[in-house]
Amino acid sequence: MKAKQKKRGVLRAVLFVFISLVLGLGIYAFNAQNLTGNAMPMPFGVGMGVVMSESMEPELYKDDFIVVVKRKDYSVGETVVYQDRRLLVVHEIIRIEGDMVVTKGKANNDEDDPIPMTAIKGEVVLSLKGVGKAVNFIKSPVVTLVILALSFFLLIKSYETEESQADELSEIKKEIERLKAGEEDRENSKE
Repeated sequence: MKAKQKKRGVLRAVLFVFISLVLGLGIYAFNAQNLTGNAMPMPFGVGMGVVMSESMEPELYKDDFIVVVKRKDYSVGETVVYQDRRLLVVHEIIRIEGDMVVTKGKANNDEDDPIPMTAIKGEVVLSLKGVGKAVNFIKSPVVTLVILALSFFLLIKSYETEESQADELSEIKKEIERLKAGEEDRENSKE
């Protein structure tokens, strides 16, 4: 019985952490994007995103999931993410002119307008082919709400099951006590 309670406690802890992360990160991302205009929040210097165009093919394809890390310095040839107004652009650095950087998509013929080095969010350090489709699906408001609702449901169900088992155990204990009392009465009447 204790092993089941321990498992249930671990499940609850995992669900609490999951719900907290989903809600916390969602609120953080919403505030960063809508209040400050930051299209890619980068807590601890790390951000994640999904490639939205074919401009970097064959290195990166549309719907690739990318991990971006903030660096102090950037070099020619690195693939970086920068913010242009409220949009994010994933392109390769082709030239650095002082504190200005010129980028270009591998599939594009023309280079981009120069941007300040400070506009660069970070370097792309990891890409996972096609994973962005799943990420975008999970991030959709309906799916996020369904996942949260399911998590809350499982959490509540876990508490209800434990209460039900506690009630059953209490009833069994009462029945044992009643049977013991009846047995003692029979033994006393024999004497």
